Amino acid sequence: MNLLEVNNYSLELKQDDEWNSILSSVSFSLQKGETLGIVGESGSGKSVTALSIMRLLSAKSANVTGGNILFRGNRIAMVFQEPMTSLNPVIKCGLQVTEAILLHTGLTKKEAHKKTVELFKDVQLSEPEKVFHKYPHELSGGQKQRVMIAMAMSCNPDILIADEPTTALDVTVQKSILELLQQIQQKYGMCLLFISHDLNVVAQIAHRVLVMYQGKIVEQGEINSVFKNPQHLYTKRLLECRRKMDENCKSEYFKTSFSNINLSRKIIQIVNLSKFFEIRKKHLFEKQQYFQALNSINLDIYEGETLGLVGESGCGKTTLGRTLLRLVEPESGSVYYNGVDLKTISNASVRKIRHEIQIILQDPYSSLNQRLTIGQMLIEPMKVHRILANDKERKQRAIELLERVGLEESHLHRYPHEFSGGQRQRIAIARTLTVKPTFIVCDESVSALDLSVQTQVLNLLNDLKKEFNLTYLFISHDLSVVRYMSDRIAVMQHGKIVELNNAEDIYINPQTEYTKKLIEAVPKVI
Repeated sequence: MNLLEVNNYSLELKQDDEWNSILSSVSFSLQKGETLGIVGESGSGKSVTALSIMRLLSAKSANVTGGNILFRGNRIAMVFQEPMTSLNPVIKCGLQVTEAILLHTGLTKKEAHKKTVELFKDVQLSEPEKVFHKYPHELSGGQKQRVMIAMAMSCNPDILIADEPTTALDVTVQKSILELLQQIQQKYGMCLLFISHDLNVVAQIAHRVLVMYQGKIVEQGEINSVFKNPQHLYTKRLLECRRKMDENCKSEYFKTSFSNINLSRKIIQIVNLSKFFEIRKKHLFEKQQYFQALNSINLDIYEGETLGLVGESGCGKTTLGRTLLRLVEPESGSVYYNGVDLKTISNASVRKIRHEIQIILQDPYSSLNQRLTIGQMLIEPMKVHRILANDKERKQRAIELLERVGLEESHLHRYPHEFSGGQRQRIAIARTLTVKPTFIVCDESVSALDLSVQTQVLNLLNDLKKEFNLTYLFISHDLSVVRYMSDRIAVMQHGKIVELNNAEDIYINPQTEYTKKLIEAVPKVI
């Protein structure tokens, strides 16, 4: 029996006072107890399809132009991609779940509290009573996602829609969330509509899969059939991107990149580096406690190298990257850049070499100034660091860099919101290059991008590295991406480097149980 049927559904959305077709004759069904995966790149129509099923689109900006959606059940619930923005930051987690229960059931407050604690146990949150009284910022990403799942399950839905629920999570946390969804589905006998741009993830959880492209379903069928014998060119391209990443198929340059590393010159030397953060006190007279983010780190990065840095959230990856740039000051230890101890030199001296050490952040939308045009953003850092003699020369360099990263001169006069995620990341890369750096920290710089866009940006970084003689510290929780990019990989756990080796050796022959766990948690495509 089909619980959900989408029949020739077409939709248009109003954008800039114009109506644009977003979905075109979309048809599929969802059977009881089934997990249906929907894959495709950003803009393919995945999330709009889910929002249409939930009737969460505004009538003012959305217009159904054909077809219908039939639901033969009682309730549909949805889990969104980013739990931090889905949960109310000023309301305790337990109260947010009990609120949903009280709104949709006839339970009393006491009964709703009891059910919330039981749901927290079902989603495998340790110490559920304590979690009940915590605010979202006091939980990890995986814990917040479990709270969201508990909220979605609070009214016993017949269908659960999970829209990119693991994209921002570490591989080990991602694996546990996928297993949790499967366990909950079996326990409650519900249907699961699982949306993702990651084919590996969909392959692990779905029975059937739909492939969406430009608002249309271009292919659908059993997961084994579609992934082993794809019929549509777009599906083949998605699978090829994923397999190239998994097999570590690098460009010809990167296959011989070790020959470009200058092993006689350490561009970065990290010696006994330690960093502590204060833990927020719950009571005024409570003794101050500290969390050790970095614990006596010793690490060298050679000129021309890409050193990958992996580990779960909270292991210290980002803190280490920011400490190298002196955006975070360490408690002890030293960071040497080309033999100069950055901790001992004056602020004025740091400013002189600041342009040589740069960072590319995870989310280009939040790291780009929304009020400045792309041209203004590219020219400004050159002015600050006195790169080139005048604005005419700076504008010419900005144009050259935009074209080098695959954009056009006409883009100089546009604003960040007018670009896609991949284009914004290219702009961020161009901005970094304007000041002629030699060492760049790439901090989760492709995590928010679709797979095919990821591959394009990673290949761009590889090519730019060769062209501009760059050295990278490449930070990511995605081991497939790190393997694709890196010459060597350092594995971090609890503020320490627990393993360091060549990228392939780390994957083929990991030496620590923690590294083995990380590698085993990476989902593999069929």
